[in-house]
Amino acid sequence: MRRDYFELTVEGVGDDAGDRATPRVRIDFHGPDGLLRDRLSGTDGDLLDAEDVDVAFRLREPLSSADDPDGVVAVTNRYTGDFVLELNETATDVLPFIHAARDSAGDEDAHYRVDIDVDGERLVSYDKGTFLVYDHEGNLLRNESLIPSGVEL
Repeated sequence: MRRDYFELTVEGVGDDAGDRATPRVRIDFHGPDGLLRDRLSGTDGDLLDAEDVDVAFRLREPLSSADDPDGVVAVTNRYTGDFVLELNETATDVLPFIHAARDSAGDEDAHYRVDIDVDGERLVSYDKGTFLVYDHEGNLLRNESLIPSGVEL
């Protein structure tokens, strides 16, 4: 599935952040009918639940070597490891979102919402508490990631 089929927007970050508002990322798909639904469906044909998918950001270049390093946001099927979708984003788009989720949590574990739409129509909405960030060599960046307390990786 082509990365340019997707458009990502965020809410609850920067000037748009309300007091303890849950940050939200919207991913809108503009590609062939049925393709995304098939990727978001389990073997039983039902759409995957929030606990069945993982969200991550993988840098393509070192975080310290560029003003705005490029990377890839990926949603994967937790059980098969298959990519559901990937889209190109920059660190300055993704990392402030993760920080906003952390900041909005107070004393609780941080969380955020992912809405996935097809041509503006909601397909799924997931409440998530984990957003892993990897450097350009595939190493987990724990300080940049959103990891709930008590989770061992």
